[in-house]
Amino acid sequence: MPAVSSAAFAALASGALVATVVDIRVRRIPNILTAAMAGIGVGLAASGVSGVSLGGSVAGFILGFLLMIPGHALGATGAGDVKFMAAVGAIVGPAMVVSAFLFTAVAGGVLAVAVALRRQRLAATLAGTGRLIAAPGEAKKEIQAATVSSRFAYGPAIAIGSVLAALMG
Repeated sequence: MPAVSSAAFAALASGALVATVVDIRVRRIPNILTAAMAGIGVGLAASGVSGVSLGGSVAGFILGFLLMIPGHALGATGAGDVKFMAAVGAIVGPAMVVSAFLFTAVAGGVLAVAVALRRQRLAATLAGTGRLIAAPGEAKKEIQAATVSSRFAYGPAIAIGSVLAALMG
């Protein structure tokens, strides 16, 4: 059973499914989707249905946004990913958005390896990761120099991480 209310879990899971499908197809997460998710999260909190207070919903939104900003500043995630995690925070609150972020990081790593294997680029991906670790100051240049063939949609990782966090509480 999810650690959030059934209504909140339904909103999270539905939004995550739509974000995943759209991000895979068009490599964007639409503002209308993230705004709707955030609005539903705040609305559920305001009505006392989600198990998250109104202040918790707003704090979750802000924290979700702040957690994703460094990756966006480096060019590793898109603005839609940032807004998606903020919307998740509005639904699940601040404590659970931290868990969602951590689960997302793990899911993103697993998906990156799977995508690299599928594209037959695992060695190149691991070499690039090694360069990022060895010279973190060069991370932004390394990430921005990445070719389209080495990028993948991150929305599915956020969806997986967020739903897992809600299920595991």
